[in-house]
Amino acid sequence: METRNFSKIPLNRIIALVLMDIMCIIVTSFAALYIRYEFSFSSIDPFFMQSYENTMVPNVLLTLFFFVIWKLYKSVWRYASANELINIILAATCAAIGQLLYCTASGNRMPRSYYVLYWFLLTTATCCIRFGYRILRIINNKRASMVERKQKVSTMIIGAGAACNMILKELENSQYLNLCARCIIDDQPGCHGKLMRGVPIVGGRDCILDAVIQYGIDEIIFAIPSANNKTKKEILDICKESGCKLRTVPGTYQLINGDVSVSALKEVEIEDLLGREPIQINSEEVLGYVSDRVVLVTGGGGSIGGELCRQIAAHHPRKMIILDIYENNAYEVQQELMRQYPELNLVVLIGSVRNTSRVNSVFETYRPEIVYHAAAHKHVPLMEDSPNEAIKNNVMGTWKIATAADRYGADRFVLISTDKAVNPTNVMGASKRICEMIIQMMNQRSKTNYVAVRFGNVLGSNGSVIPLFKQQIAEGGPVTVTDPEIIRYFMTIPEAVSLVLQAGAYAKGGEIFVLDMGEPVKILDLAVNLIKLSGYRPGEDIEIKFTGLRPGEKMYEELLIEQEELEKTANRMIFVERPVGFDAAVFERQLEKLITAAKKESSDIRSEIREIVGTYHADGEDVE
Repeated sequence: METRNFSKIPLNRIIALVLMDIMCIIVTSFAALYIRYEFSFSSIDPFFMQSYENTMVPNVLLTLFFFVIWKLYKSVWRYASANELINIILAATCAAIGQLLYCTASGNRMPRSYYVLYWFLLTTATCCIRFGYRILRIINNKRASMVERKQKVSTMIIGAGAACNMILKELENSQYLNLCARCIIDDQPGCHGKLMRGVPIVGGRDCILDAVIQYGIDEIIFAIPSANNKTKKEILDICKESGCKLRTVPGTYQLINGDVSVSALKEVEIEDLLGREPIQINSEEVLGYVSDRVVLVTGGGGSIGGELCRQIAAHHPRKMIILDIYENNAYEVQQELMRQYPELNLVVLIGSVRNTSRVNSVFETYRPEIVYHAAAHKHVPLMEDSPNEAIKNNVMGTWKIATAADRYGADRFVLISTDKAVNPTNVMGASKRICEMIIQMMNQRSKTNYVAVRFGNVLGSNGSVIPLFKQQIAEGGPVTVTDPEIIRYFMTIPEAVSLVLQAGAYAKGGEIFVLDMGEPVKILDLAVNLIKLSGYRPGEDIEIKFTGLRPGEKMYEELLIEQEELEKTANRMIFVERPVGFDAAVFERQLEKLITAAKKESSDIRSEIREIVGTYHADGEDVE
């Protein structure tokens, strides 16, 4: 780095460089004169020879001065690159011009061609001194790599661009990495058969599987950060059939920043195989209603709540409050936000949404203007075994937060709901349907705008199928799938949360926003792809075991209640449904009765739920 001072550089190296430079200056200045007189010492004009002797010491001092100015004694020459070459050229140019000016001022004239020859020779000699160490190091590494090649991981790089060049450069310079680039794949026919830093470019994507066998490839690095998702999916679909470990470079912005390195490579994720472009939102609309506002996120330590906090923080709220019952999760999100947004006015509170006093205290103290309610129990099988807890946390917690939002004058309240709330076959889904009804009831009574956002599964969320599959693969299998035909809607966490924020911007009160989750995906296909991405063969290396549907689980999820109608919004991925109305007074009495039953740990809580949610039927029950 340029800020490094000389005290941090070994003194013996500086002295050695200075001595070599002095010798270089003396020799090259005489050599320039010698070449000017056609390599004949006797032909040199005695006047010019005397001028050479008179200017020797000033020339050495002047040249060393310019070498210091251009930091030729600060660079780490084992990693010398184009920047160091430019500095050498500039230093030699300044030295040649400086010598010309000094000779003119002192009357020690030299032939005009001398200065050009001196500049050229000085530049060449200085480069040889500076880059010689690196050249010897590369030769030594090449020799060592030939010996150790069989012990290193044979690697294929896809994409012969800037990212590939950075990776190859790091592999050249580092003696600690155990990767050996054997071949490169690129779809541009013009570069086929050529070498990039000594590594052959063997062909396009159609050659991937053949090259894996030919070069004994163990690992594939996808190094095209600018590739769109469709292209990326097409290439990765081929790669996952190779049985190799797959890794990919970070995004384009990291390439621009020069952050691409072997250490920055990440595992290829199942999201990379979705094959569609990321969902886009209107950031200006979100910024317009979040910026400079006090925002409360309940369940802010969870997967959805945490991502909400990240994206809201990027839109400059006046204050952000995170309320979560789990201190470890809340702490991790707090530390991340403090690192990424040091100017953020952040408050992290521990507390339960079921605690009336705590909820009221938070609202009274901080007066949030926008509330995102993401705190909930969400695991279907667990809530089937503990249905009263689902009611107490999901239903009672939502009612308390929604009531406090009304009491303390919040502007908007956004409930995070789920597709499992539609025609629910489980307690968790039914509880979330009741939560949707609560916000619709509250919207009729309050100046606060209450809305819900309903979406399906998010890839990689806590407790979701992807982390479970990864853990099972790491343990050697089997990977458990409930049914070969079960399907789910999937979206990435950032996509789902960005649409939640966009829907919040559209809120007028009482709406249930439905996110377009795209085409449903077979869970079996997810399992097979994830096994292949991990470098294993499904059914051979890793077994897939079918366990049967769990209590309360559907074969497929719905996003819309049958009798409800959808309306379009400005975002093609967000729709609004306006449910059939219900008697708020009757609903409130049923709600109080339900919560009382849950508090008493009623064994008949499902019948209480069914009184409120007519479409709810426990798994295995007949539906009229």
